Amino acid sequence: TLDSVKRLRRYVYRPATVIYNTVNEEKNYFQIDRGSTQGIRENMAVLNSDGSAVGVIVFVSPNFAQAMSLLHVQQRVNAALKKTGDFGTLEWDGAHPDRLILKGIPKSLFLKIGDTVVTSAYSFNFPPGKMLGTVSALSTDKRTNFHVIEVKPAANFRNLQQVFVVENLQMDEQVNLNREARKRIEDPKNRKP
Repeated sequence: TLDSVKRLRRYVYRPATVIYNTVNEEKNYFQIDRGSTQGIRENMAVLNSDGSAVGVIVFVSPNFAQAMSLLHVQQRVNAALKKTGDFGTLEWDGAHPDRLILKGIPKSLFLKIGDTVVTSAYSFNFPPGKMLGTVSALSTDKRTNFHVIEVKPAANFRNLQQVFVVENLQMDEQVNLNREARKRIEDPKNRKP
């Protein structure tokens, strides 16, 4: 599908309303009023009305869908520092709905409070450059070469209302290519002498 400037269209955004939401559990979910009948599928990203990332669709019925919130201890999002492009993984430790943890950023990188954290170009679900939050606290892990970075989420998870479900039109191709490449390279039977 081509967009208005004749480029290959990669993402489709579908509006939805949040009709159920939790923030006080270790494993938080929210539900939207759109489902498979409206083109929603598992693994689609969900953005808040302001464009900030809030979750990923994990289950779909004909007219509703359940999303795993960023406030879920099993959720991992490929994240990047906007000013440098350095990437890591954004997680939630289950402690407080106003604090996420960015892991994998080396100590050698200069950071400051207020730096912007966005979705990485390495995500299959999320479009790159979508707001995740801002650095709210910094420390270093004495045992590793990495920062310990607290991130204040851009979205107010206590008040999710209007969202957009984002379909990556090329996701299946990306996932299959990644799977096949790993299989070919990592399986000793497939290696050429």
